[in-house]
Amino acid sequence: MDRYAVIGNPVEHSRSPQIHARFAEQTGQDIRYGRLLSPLDGFAETVRNFAARGGRGCNVTVPFKFEAARLAARLTPRASLAGAVNVLRFDEPVDGGWLGDNTDGVGLVRDIELNAAFALAGCSLLLAGAGGAASGVLGPLLASRPARLVVVNRTLGRANELVDQHQGVARQHQVALVAIEVPPIGERFDLLVNATSSSLLGAASPVPASVLRDGALAIDTMYGAPARRFLDWAAAHGARTRDGLGMLVEQAAEAFWLWRGVRPATVPVLAELRREFGVPA
Repeated sequence: MDRYAVIGNPVEHSRSPQIHARFAEQTGQDIRYGRLLSPLDGFAETVRNFAARGGRGCNVTVPFKFEAARLAARLTPRASLAGAVNVLRFDEPVDGGWLGDNTDGVGLVRDIELNAAFALAGCSLLLAGAGGAASGVLGPLLASRPARLVVVNRTLGRANELVDQHQGVARQHQVALVAIEVPPIGERFDLLVNATSSSLLGAASPVPASVLRDGALAIDTMYGAPARRFLDWAAAHGARTRDGLGMLVEQAAEAFWLWRGVRPATVPVLAELRREFGVPA
């Protein structure tokens, strides 16, 4: 039986074991998937020990996605662009060493376009945050060709670094990409993606309600109780809301394909999780 795990700190809240168990049942794959809590100063050792005990790969969650990129011998193009990794595959050294990938962005895009039936092409998009979560999703969001994408972050220098890193992709897909510290007065957006740590910290929305166009879609990359405050705030200001459960399931399916070469069905797994959390599909 092949072993996989999600590694992070904290990690006890993760639904990844449940998701991958369902994927394995669907596809007939013989795997075991668990959780590993890593010390904040011991991520590399935790991963190496897991691989040495026969682990075949792992998911990486906060706060280790940038560090995971440094552990990989090879990066997929999207992981290289993001500079952050949320999936490691423990390939043998003869094959070039461990492979690092980032499936967060493709997971978010699939959830937005397929599950939420929202067209990214031509929309105006505000991405809040410039850390690991934002780094992972920006490239795939740009590839979906919104008309304008604005990255807002309380530390403008970090937002500028992220935007500079992605300007080539933005030009390729003809997207106007800019970084700001404070949302522009009077500009409103079709889509707001909260990729900051505000929900995890129980803080207020990182942007004012004035950024929301009537009927805008507001998405939090978190899910469950941490996302509730942001989603309630957005709904109170007329936005449609969506938590990060769909992104979680879709990015997991992409990781499962990377590890096993099989694509599981995501719709029934997402429906199961939404029933458990008591949130609409």
